[in-house]
Amino acid sequence: MKPTLYIIGTPIGNLEDITLRALRVLKEVDLILCEDTRVTKRLLIKYEIKTPTLSYHAQSKLAKVEKIFALLEEGKSLALVSDAGTPCISDPGVLLVSQVIEKFGDAVL
Repeated sequence: MKPTLYIIGTPIGNLEDITLRALRVLKEVDLILCEDTRVTKRLLIKYEIKTPTLSYHAQSKLAKVEKIFALLEEGKSLALVSDAGTPCISDPGVLLVSQVIEKFGDAVL
């Protein structure tokens, strides 16, 4: 099983401004990494997505990054979302993505 970290853009303002592909990926991955799980839950509830979530934000400790690495090493598929917009533009996701690339190469993205 090939591990994958998907970078998923989320709606800014209107929850209906999301792509069908983003919804499909959010339903299919093993875990969704969220800037704030409470914010992401609103989107997941609207589209009846039951995928488990895990917070990943600026205050996340090294242990959380190591847990994410372990999940990828197990072959899990993960999705990274921010509260609104595209992750890695102005949120802590950029740190995670750079660490994933350093450890696994860009084949995981």
